[in-house]
Parts: sequence; C-alpha cells; structure tokens
Amino acid sequence: MRSDYADRPAFETIRPRRLVAPVVFNSAHSGRVYPERFLAMTRLDHLSIRQSEDAWVDELFMRAPHLGAPLLRAHFPRAYLDANREPWELDPEMFAEPLSDRFNTTSPRVAAGLGTIARVVAENKPIYRDRLTLEDARMRVEGIYHPYHQALQKLLADAMNAFGVALLIDCHSMPRISRSGDRPAPDVVLGDRYGTTCAPAIVDLVETVFVAAGLRVARNRPYAGGFSTRTYGRPQHGVHALQIEISRHLYMSEVTLTKTAGFEPMRALLEKLIMALIGFDLVALAGVQTAKAAE
Repeated sequence: MRSDYADRPAFETIRPRRLVAPVVFNSAHSGRVYPERFLAMTRLDHLSIRQSEDAWVDELFMRAPHLGAPLLRAHFPRAYLDANREPWELDPEMFAEPLSDRFNTTSPRVAAGLGTIARVVAENKPIYRDRLTLEDARMRVEGIYHPYHQALQKLLADAMNAFGVALLIDCHSMPRISRSGDRPAPDVVLGDRYGTTCAPAIVDLVETVFVAAGLRVARNRPYAGGFSTRTYGRPQHGVHALQIEISRHLYMSEVTLTKTAGFEPMRALLEKLIMALIGFDLVALAGVQTAKAAE
C-alpha cells in the first residue's frame, strides 16, 4: 500500500546549528496534516477529527532548536497514528481480518479506543465509517511509527555520545481538568512514572519554572507518562525522560482550536523553561548519581 505521506514528510527533526545541551524535545501529538484518504475514511467533520490533537504544542516549544536543542515533531495527527503507544496496540474490532497473538489487543488503552490506531477521538466519537485492513495498519506502523521512533532514538543517542547523558522532554497538552471541592485543578502535570524515569532534581526544576509563573503543578496524576516516557526513561543508564502536560485553556480555545491571547505568554514561559533545562548541569548530575551507585 502506498504511504499516505508518500508526497510529504510524516514528521520532522529540527536540529540546532550547534548542540549545546543533552536535551531532546518531542512533540508526537501536535500533527495537523490530514491525508485525504484518511479524511475520506472518517465519519467526523474536520473540526471533530482534530479533537485529539495536542494543538500548537510544537509551536510552543519551537524555540528549542534556536537555543541549542533538537525538536522532533509529528506532522501526522494523533487520530491517524499515535506514536506514544506500543507499536502494535490494536483494537480487533476495528479490522476486517482477525488479529494474531502478536498484537496487543487487551490493553486499557485499546479498551478505551485509544490504541496505536485510535478508534475514537475525544468524547468517545468513533472515527471510521468501515473496518480497516491490516495492510493499512502495517503501512502506518512500519512506514511511519517505526521511523519516528528511530529518529527519536537517534537524537537521544547523539546526546549521549556528545555529553554522556540525555534528557527527553515529551511535550503534550491536556483538556482543562475540572475538580470538585476546594482542591484547584492543575494547569500543568509532570509525569515521571512516579519517580522512575527522571532524576528528581530535573522534575523540581521544571516545577519551579511553572510555579514561579503562577501556575498550579501536579505530578503523575492524572498523567504519569506514556509509552515514550516509560520506554526511554532509564536514569540508571543516564537517560532521563519527563512528560509535560499543559492545560489547553491557557493558550487556545478548546472549542475552535484557535490560539488565544495566552499563546504568546505561554510560548515565552516555555522559552524560559527550555533555557533553564539547557543550562542545567545534567553531566554533573550524572556524576553524582554514578558516585551514589558506587557507594
């Protein structure tokens, strides 16, 4: 099957002129290039199909390459293919052919309709008119998903080779969280898989930047970090990973997906965050951790 992105890039690696720090930024859910074939397969209108996007997150973090750190961003939308899942996390009800045991068909994400190829977008709206073929799934996973993760692995390997340590910042947005009672909802959620994928000092630094801007920050609830955070975060081997979820109401309309007056202030805040992360001495942190491990 010919790729839906045969005539355009499915994703993009934006590299700095000079790599100045071992930090890698990843925006896997902000893609907004919808193939015509895919749009013909969906029962949703163009705005509804976009409800799964982390809209504009790539642009919020776009200063990273200018400041010396690479940014990997998807152009393919999350409703088409989710790179923050296992490669073959598929719902058997979505496919015309039976799925063999090699596929993960029983995960909670598949049950929710949010596997590698999603069944629904926000508010549980079904995406497709008809069942898909396994050939279609292979085209997306083998042709786009695997190359995407190969590009991400290459960026982390480059950081490791240059500095002996690496930090993945997985960039996301979240719907506005509603809370009952006296406890206010967070504006930002930091996910480090409950302290297992990132050194506490890094998480503390990120939280400090957001709190200083007057934002409420939570850790790991309700978002502890997805596939990329869990897979690449290996602090014991010098690779740290932290997921950042930013509430969309701070910078865009959740109804129309258009930027609001809050977009530029948020972009400026994230530029401060990028500069703080680039300025953080990850190499020294790795030395401290190595010394502790040897004790």
